[in-house]
Amino acid sequence: MWTGTYTPDGGGRAEGIGALRADGNGRLEWLGTAVDAQSPSFVAVHPTLPVVYAVAEQQKLVQAYRRAGEFALEPLGAPQPAGEAACHVASDPQGRFITAACWGDGQVILYELDSDGVPARRYPAPPSVDPHASLSPGEPRQSRAHASLMMQDGRVMTTDLGHDTLRIWTYEAGTGLVADHEVVLPFGSGPRHLVQHPGGNVFVVSEYSVEVFVVRLEAGTFELVFRGPATAGGALEGDSAAEICLGADGRFAYTGVRGSNRISVLEVGSDGSGLLPLKDIDSGGDWPRHHLVRGPWLHVAHERSDNVATFALDPGTGLPGPVLHDAAAPSPTALVPAD
Repeated sequence: MWTGTYTPDGGGRAEGIGALRADGNGRLEWLGTAVDAQSPSFVAVHPTLPVVYAVAEQQKLVQAYRRAGEFALEPLGAPQPAGEAACHVASDPQGRFITAACWGDGQVILYELDSDGVPARRYPAPPSVDPHASLSPGEPRQSRAHASLMMQDGRVMTTDLGHDTLRIWTYEAGTGLVADHEVVLPFGSGPRHLVQHPGGNVFVVSEYSVEVFVVRLEAGTFELVFRGPATAGGALEGDSAAEICLGADGRFAYTGVRGSNRISVLEVGSDGSGLLPLKDIDSGGDWPRHHLVRGPWLHVAHERSDNVATFALDPGTGLPGPVLHDAAAPSPTALVPAD
């Protein structure tokens, strides 16, 4: 498993992309720094080639790396320019391109890949327009793209945390991302990360309002069908939501909340159109930036306490038990399976 991190230029203590190994009992072992890099806060893996992509958030770059041994990486090709505070990178399941979302200026950039997985051409997407502009006249809000989701139908959905909008794009070779349509979320919600349920609905967690939203596909267009709390106990002062992921069978979703440092378990409605909070648990560290479910285990990366906490999930209730294992890892900001 690769870890995105913050290095000193981003206020962290890491040296680059990290590597963890899981044993058969879900316990993680810190293997060390796979490659020196400047604040690679999010990483992605090519679907077929031994290539890893990372943003350099403070440097406004995206870089490809080639695997060079069991857990080592080496730079592949030249770094590619990105936008301000490039904070997320995602890989096309067919290996045609990667996308980078830039929190600082709202850019979404597509990079077409050559046969070796190296970014060869760069296509910035059209700039966004704030659909809520009339609610804050004279105070324009900055677009803040935060994540990209490669969807089941081949389109790409991106979050705009600054403009409270989900944008859906189609990919055209030689052109990049072409705007398809958008879904406007409530003013001030701040959609951050998202995941697609096997049934096709997309679940979104909002950073500012600490809520979850469900958008459903109808005749080629997504529409908002659900809005609810992201936690069982409600948002507390200073909270901000970070990540949402699904359990292995899609019956439960898991949200992470920084500040009060909680992981919340939500039950997915029978038709995938609603999320019911069941229980909040202590995340096992400080500032749960990212988490994922891998088999029967939930791994939670804590940016400020330099650890990844592992929980065993009850197969019936979806609830985590006590912390099973705690692995030291410097300033982890993302957990991405290497294979």
